[in-house]
Amino acid sequence: MSPAPLRARVTQEVAEVIATKRVGAYQHLTLVAPGVAELARPGQFVALAVGGETSGTLLRRSFSIHKVSPSGTYGGTVEIVVSAVGAGTRWIVERVPHDTIDVVGPLGKAFPLPTEAVPCVLVGGGYGSAPLFWLASELRERGCHVEMVLGAASEDRLFGVVEARRSCDGVTVTTDDGSAGQQGWVSDVLPGIIGRTGAGVVYGCGPMGMLGSITRIAEAHGAVAQVAVEEAMACGVGVCMTCVMPVVGGDGRTRMVRSCVEGPVFRGDRVRWDAFDGGRARVPDDAVGAPKVGGH
Repeated sequence: MSPAPLRARVTQEVAEVIATKRVGAYQHLTLVAPGVAELARPGQFVALAVGGETSGTLLRRSFSIHKVSPSGTYGGTVEIVVSAVGAGTRWIVERVPHDTIDVVGPLGKAFPLPTEAVPCVLVGGGYGSAPLFWLASELRERGCHVEMVLGAASEDRLFGVVEARRSCDGVTVTTDDGSAGQQGWVSDVLPGIIGRTGAGVVYGCGPMGMLGSITRIAEAHGAVAQVAVEEAMACGVGVCMTCVMPVVGGDGRTRMVRSCVEGPVFRGDRVRWDAFDGGRARVPDDAVGAPKVGGH
C-alpha cells in the first residue's frame, strides 16, 4: 500500500456555514473553508472552536472530514457530521447558514491507499462511517472493487445508507435491534464479505471495540486492516496528550502515541487492543516508559 501523504501544512479559517440538515440522529454541516478543502485527504479531520468569542469552552471539538469540494461557487467547502452529546457539540449543531465557526485543519494522517486495484471492504459504525464515502470514491477511481458495511445500534444511528448504495459495489447494513438491515453486529457479516470478495484491505472507522473486532477478522482472512480510531481529542495538534494510545512500532516495541498526530489512522495489527477496556486505554506494562512494578 502507498503511505498516506504527509501533512504539508495546516490552516486556520473562519468558516461560514452554508448548509445544515438533520440526518437521522446526526447533523450534517457544510462549511466554506477553501484552505482546508484544498489540503485535506480522506481520513483526516478538523478541529472546531465552540461557543463563540465569549465562551468559557476552551477546547476544540474534532470531527472526521466527510467530504470536500476544493472548488465551486464558494471556493471550497468541507462537510462534517456531528452527534450532539454535550454542550460543545450542541452549540455546533445549532449553527444556521451564515453563522461562522473557527476551523483548524486538515489534521492527522490520512488513509493509505492500495498501490494496485484490490477489493476493499469499508466498515463504519454509527456516524463513524462519515469519512468512508470520500475514501470509497478514491478507491474506485483506482479501480478497486469497494463494498461497505454500515452498523449501528438502531436505524436512526446509521449514517449514509442511501449514499453508500449509490457509490459502492455492495452495501450491507446491520443494527443491534434489527430495525434496519440484518440484526447483529458488523463483525457478524464481515467474514463472509471478505471471503466472497477476496478483499485485501479492510478500512474501518467507529467505536474502538468494533475496530478491534474487524482487525482480528481481517487478520484471520489474510487482509490488512487500516482503522481510524475514535480517541477523545482535546487539542487536535499533539499538545495536550489526552488522546494517547498504545501502538507497536516498527521495532516491535509498544509506545504511547498521540492519535491526533501519529493517527488517527493506524494499521490495525499495530494497535494494542488488549490494553483497551470500556473504550479507554491503559499503559501496557511492557510499553516504553511504563511504570515498573514495585517501583524498580
